[in-house]
Amino acid sequence: MGYQTLSSCLLDLKKHNRLVTIEQEIDPYLEAAAIQRRVYEAQGPALLFRHVKGTAFPMAGNLFGTLERTRWIFRDTLESVRRLVELKITPPLLLRRPWRYGGVPFTALHLLPLRVKRGPILQHTTTIDRLPMLQSWPRDGGAFITLPQVYTEDPDHPGLARSNLGMYRVQLSGNTYESNREVGLHYQIHRGIGVHHAAAIRRGEPLRTNIFVGGPPALTVAAVMPLPEGLPELSFAGALAGHRIRMVTPNGLLPMPAEADFVIAGTIDPTATKPEGPFGDHLGYYSLAHEFPVLRVDRVYHRPSAVWPFTSVGRPPQEDTSFGALIHELTGPIIPTVLPGVHAVHAVDAAGVHPLLLAIGSERYVPYAQERRPQELLTSAHAILGQGQMSLAKYLLIVAREDDPGLDIHDIPRFFRHVLERVDWSRDLHFETRTTIDTLDYSGHRLNEGSKLVIAAAGPKRRELARELPTGLRLPDGFSDPHVVLPGVLAVRGPRYQPNVQDIARFGSAIGEGDPIRTFPLIVVVDDSEFTARTERNFLWVTFTRSNPAADIDGVGAFVAQKHWGCAGPLVIDARIKPQHAPPLEDDPEIERRVDKLGAPGGPLHGII
Repeated sequence: MGYQTLSSCLLDLKKHNRLVTIEQEIDPYLEAAAIQRRVYEAQGPALLFRHVKGTAFPMAGNLFGTLERTRWIFRDTLESVRRLVELKITPPLLLRRPWRYGGVPFTALHLLPLRVKRGPILQHTTTIDRLPMLQSWPRDGGAFITLPQVYTEDPDHPGLARSNLGMYRVQLSGNTYESNREVGLHYQIHRGIGVHHAAAIRRGEPLRTNIFVGGPPALTVAAVMPLPEGLPELSFAGALAGHRIRMVTPNGLLPMPAEADFVIAGTIDPTATKPEGPFGDHLGYYSLAHEFPVLRVDRVYHRPSAVWPFTSVGRPPQEDTSFGALIHELTGPIIPTVLPGVHAVHAVDAAGVHPLLLAIGSERYVPYAQERRPQELLTSAHAILGQGQMSLAKYLLIVAREDDPGLDIHDIPRFFRHVLERVDWSRDLHFETRTTIDTLDYSGHRLNEGSKLVIAAAGPKRRELARELPTGLRLPDGFSDPHVVLPGVLAVRGPRYQPNVQDIARFGSAIGEGDPIRTFPLIVVVDDSEFTARTERNFLWVTFTRSNPAADIDGVGAFVAQKHWGCAGPLVIDARIKPQHAPPLEDDPEIERRVDKLGAPGGPLHGII
């Protein structure tokens, strides 16, 4: 039941024609990642590269490349994990429907990791430079581990009970790292490891850290699960794996999975940092070089016949989209118990996850009111933005379920239409300035710092939305090429962005009463309006990764009253590229030609890409 090892998972995938083995040599510099991205885009199989340039270890990619395959990998345990979640939501269900939860006690037995004295992971050692040196994008600062599981324990309360297992970026080479002695460790704001690191700094002692690679596939998923503090990821991994995770503890080191493929054991100096990055990241841009902690490497372990799992990160959707979908399936039902009055939350993958959240709540505070307006929704919005990684959101759009009980939070065009038909820009915009945003988001004014905007819409429809360009539409000087994106949403090409030039304010002030453009309540000013309007995916990516609400939003008839900002006419978002933005990711043409050959007749990927 469940996979004990990565190799057993790969063998089962191969047996069921869900994995393709590539025997010819593959270069981990750009080529391996490019292959994985192309196969993911085609919704193709998992990949096993038998011969990898510069290393003796094979590489496996695209294991979680489709949601269907991800579910299949955990087919023996997903239902039991869902049962555990149901009981977490409503414990009396165990008494009302005991037959449904008969297997839950057995699942619960898997929550406690099993300590063992020996394991395959301890049989061999190697060095960092002998590992696969995966570099995904041309401007990356070096080789990275892209599916690491970083394990730490609370220095104040050592042990598995308060441990943290997270997927944080690990740079193996490049920059000023000492070869084989140092690796970079980049963790974003609001991550569990930060609590442990802060405790180590306070105590003035190194933070012992293990980086697991491979092992039971459940460990990889557990490392990205947004679990509450106090619930160890290793426990969740046991439930998802269908067996207790066997942990072995070498003398003087932290515990490590006995069945891991690789473990890098070391310590983080409490104060030392070095530049880490650049790295092509999940917002679709390079995150640039910044000072981050350094792991001092003590030893690198690997099991016999170890396989190096990897993925490639880039503009969504990518393989990590499957993780997000699985997480939503498992944790979505628990949201109303954690956030009363909130029925659903959707972190929009196409917008880079953290830049845009959609939510459905209730509006029950004043059921007898003559005019329905957002009230309880505002309470719910603040609760959402106070929850873990959701606190990194820049834009939160929240609506009342009572206005459309059938509204699907994943139907993005319909959700936007619902909001734009009801929103009152003079009342329903709520800014939070000079606050935290995602570490990887460069739209703010400095690293980790930016602003947020809550748009809360409730009540009956107040307008009909334009679906095509109106006759007589004229744009202010310097603005051109209007394109309808969605009903009520217009993309306009603006002049090249220049600091201290008030283009967007000028745009808003040039629109008068009765102007046909007012039939679009949302106008997005961009560098390429045709590209932005071409697909829903493009619109979401451009608009919400390239704007900082407090700095880049203006509107027609803008005003400030009692420190509340609003506008009488359309809202205008400046989503042009700014000087502080990171460069977008671009494929290497030569590498893409090499990948094309793999998909040609006679190639191992023919018929797949």
